[in-house]
Amino acid sequence: MTDEQPNNPLHGITLKEILIKLEEHYGWDGLASRIRINCFIKNPTLNSSLKLLRKTPWAREKVEKLYISTFVKPRSRKKR
Repeated sequence: MTDEQPNNPLHGITLKEILIKLEEHYGWDGLASRIRINCFIKNPTLNSSLKLLRKTPWAREKVEKLYISTFVKPRSRKKR
């Protein structure tokens, strides 16, 4: 069995790396306007956000989807 996940755009990227990159791109205010969760709205910090996202699957999913839509380019289909 291999550890490769060719169809998973988040493979090999930690939640911390995702959050850092999103915060650098949008800032905390931009994240709060896109994903309405308190850890982005009230006194946001990397550690408090990571703590919440690790315990809250629906919030983590929203963050991951935002990362994919922002940074992952769609693969082009192969022509036959």
